[in-house]
Amino acid sequence: MADFLIYEQHGAVVTLTMNEPELRNVLTGNSAAREFVQACERISADPSVRAVIVTGAGTAFSSGGNVKDMRRFFEQQIDPAKIRDEYRHGIQRIPLALYNLEVPTIAAVNGPAIGAGCDLTCMCDIRIASERATFAESFVRVGIVPGDGGAWLLPRVVGMSKAAEMSFTGDAIDAAQALACGLVSRVVPHDALMDEARKLAERIARNPGPTLRMTKRLLREGQHVRLESLLELSAGYQAIAHRTPHHAEAVNAFIEKRPPVFPQD
Repeated sequence: MADFLIYEQHGAVVTLTMNEPELRNVLTGNSAAREFVQACERISADPSVRAVIVTGAGTAFSSGGNVKDMRRFFEQQIDPAKIRDEYRHGIQRIPLALYNLEVPTIAAVNGPAIGAGCDLTCMCDIRIASERATFAESFVRVGIVPGDGGAWLLPRVVGMSKAAEMSFTGDAIDAAQALACGLVSRVVPHDALMDEARKLAERIARNPGPTLRMTKRLLREGQHVRLESLLELSAGYQAIAHRTPHHAEAVNAFIEKRPPVFPQD
């Protein structure tokens, strides 16, 4: 069986392409969870990586869970405890790996992002949508709840009211509506999607890798700790940043009015 994820690196940018277009890049019933975890571990261990793009092959970004595969849960009368463990050791490993990845991530949403596919976009830091993209938190439509952390992820991106509307109706929204509610930061022509994602990733990757990783960690921690706690963590990170060769080069380049040339991470 071919790999679910294609891992490509050009310079400091890694692109992860979900490559099961015949099944609309479903995230269950295959090796998706294992491969996302492995890819995130590989990226975390490689200091040369400064930005990551996640996208899908074919016409869909990801249709989420494999609905046909779900029939076995009631047809085979599987023990609920086993179903719970399947989620815990399967798809739930994706948000733990991708959301917590140290490197900045961009979802390049090339088509429908449905159910867990919508939640996958929310695991990334930045979302850019093709004009053909659609988004749906559609679990309720098939009689289940978000099993992949969507109830935690989506409200943090679009706010509780919009997240509740999407979750309770299961209705899809188009790219323009996604832009209006803040689910994506921009909508681009379909054929320009990957070029725009790469340009953004390259702008991010021009900055010092260690500083990018610490900045992302502060943004993540800032979502759930007290201000005093974040300030304390920020002071510690700043002490580290001030002593890096990247900081010295950036300050000297600013004073000397030249572009910085950062050392290899």
